[in-house]
Amino acid sequence: MIELVREHTILAVVVGSRAYGLAGPGSDHDRRGVYAAPTRWFWRLAKPPTHLDGPAAEQFSWEVERFCTLALQSNPTVLEVLWSPLVEQATDDGRQLLAIRRAFLSRRVADTYGRYAQDQLDRVAARRLRSGQTNHKQAMHMIRLLCAGVHVLRTGEVLVDVTPLRERLLAVRRGEVPWEQVAAWAAELLADLADAAAGTRLPQQPDRDAVDDFLIAVRERNLA
Repeated sequence: MIELVREHTILAVVVGSRAYGLAGPGSDHDRRGVYAAPTRWFWRLAKPPTHLDGPAAEQFSWEVERFCTLALQSNPTVLEVLWSPLVEQATDDGRQLLAIRRAFLSRRVADTYGRYAQDQLDRVAARRLRSGQTNHKQAMHMIRLLCAGVHVLRTGEVLVDVTPLRERLLAVRRGEVPWEQVAAWAAELLADLADAAAGTRLPQQPDRDAVDDFLIAVRERNLA
């Protein structure tokens, strides 16, 4: 099935530390992609896979319908793919997907970004209580995620490249910032997230019609 990624990818991007502007000399090359399975494959009893690992290390791809479903749910990991500054491949269908990326946004991002970040915050705090140790990398990504949530609610754009915050975030990752200061920063950002959610101009619901039109067009073009 990996030929679906090799032969039918419509969008491939770099994510992770290299897209965030937080990479160091040994950072991984994390790649995410979207493939469009041939339409006739859906007529079989065994449907195409909704996602695949590989073929490269640290590479993960979604079938386009599954990708759109997750994006409509404001999944932060999926939305980052649509705003990554490092695009390695984009077919006509991939460029059209990027063109409608704002159709996926809604006020639901306040819940998903906040919930993802709160879960990471709780995990870091629980580990500290259990072992006295702090997962500094997880703490850094919790802060980054909260910053991104505030940004998308206020601007309607998903924040991926956090280069302006690079030194401050890397200091958290290196454990140079006391946990009390990290927790205070998180509390401040959670308050900012609530404030941004109250004043956001994002729609209550995503534009499902635009996404449906896109998917139908993709299926029609892949019917040959």
